[in-house]
Amino acid sequence: MKHDENCIFCKIIKGDIPSYKIYEDELTYAFLDIAKDAYGHTLVIPKNHCVNILDADNETHIAVCNTVKRISEYYVKTSKCAGVNTFNCNNVEAEQSVFHYHVHIIPRKKDDGIHIWNNKTTSDIDLEKVQNELKLN
Repeated sequence: MKHDENCIFCKIIKGDIPSYKIYEDELTYAFLDIAKDAYGHTLVIPKNHCVNILDADNETHIAVCNTVKRISEYYVKTSKCAGVNTFNCNNVEAEQSVFHYHVHIIPRKKDDGIHIWNNKTTSDIDLEKVQNELKLN
């Protein structure tokens, strides 16, 4: 496994920093976010260091996705959460704050007060123009 000596998540994987482990397998590690900003906020990371999804090889990405699905299903079916939000941030502009690929899982309960889509306004974005700029050829 490739590690970055300065990466806080690599230090967690190596056991240099304690964590509240939720799940571990050969390729991934999941633990509670110490920010305590939401009940059960879980981070799923690959054991192999990569900066984000853009830097991850396919095997690493698939392993992280499989772990996210497994934990999300467990939270909903066994822990009696009503649902989960899952998300990932890539690069500073997308608000990535730790530069080791990770996916957030937020277990949700009815009326928990968490609002993912805070911006309820619409804009005058020209969808055809955006499609032409972003469409895969």
